[in-house]
Amino acid sequence: MKLEEFYHQFHIWLITRGPNYIAGILIFLIGIWFIRHLKFRIRARMSKQQVHSTLQPFFLSLTITALYVLLALSVFNIIGFELTFLSAIIASFGVAAGLALSGTFQNFAGGVLILLLKPFELGDNIIAQGQDGAVTSIQLFYTVLITADNRTIIIPNGKLFNEVIVNITREGKRRLEFELKLGYIVDVEQVKEIINNAIKITPGIIRKPAPIVGVYALELDGIRFTVRVWVNPGDYFDIKLSLQEKIVKDLREADVKLPTHHLLPGT
Repeated sequence: MKLEEFYHQFHIWLITRGPNYIAGILIFLIGIWFIRHLKFRIRARMSKQQVHSTLQPFFLSLTITALYVLLALSVFNIIGFELTFLSAIIASFGVAAGLALSGTFQNFAGGVLILLLKPFELGDNIIAQGQDGAVTSIQLFYTVLITADNRTIIIPNGKLFNEVIVNITREGKRRLEFELKLGYIVDVEQVKEIINNAIKITPGIIRKPAPIVGVYALELDGIRFTVRVWVNPGDYFDIKLSLQEKIVKDLREADVKLPTHHLLPGT
């Protein structure tokens, strides 16, 4: 009697619920095939679009994982499992994780945006967060700079992307500018000629745009001259030092009075 009742209940279940399970299994198998096929298409598409190599594994893993989770939830829903409690647990965990890792997520989002929008690339010299250096590594959570005095600077991407970034390298050249002040007793044309001659014999200075030398301002205690030349970003400091030294030396050899306390810092 019990066996007959079991078969009867199983027959009822097979008629009422069996189609749902069969449909769920079919959807699961088709979904697995589709996700695997889509995985190769996404990888090829990202390579074609030249998505940064650091981002490709992350985007691929995130997309495929999300599709697997969606497939599993869809199959459970088709076969009749209640997902309300499970959804509440997932939502609560997501909120708690978001609050605990808000700073980490901000750095991660900044890293993704940097890799996608490319405000700078590897090898660029940038000024950001009060630091000046060459970019040696761009990770999802931080960016690494090497300064001119060989210090390693690690900047979180969240702060880096949300602040001003000065990319010195992108335009291919950088303007070198400094000023010096001389007394009114000097011959302006003589001073300009001396400075221009120093510029001509200093290696590394770019000739176009042309260098600019002239009187920048007339002040109570003297004449302020400005010197503006264009150089390659990597040669900036070397050329600045050699050019300033050459100008000072040539002015003194020409008996032009050059008060040392009137030499102004470069801008």
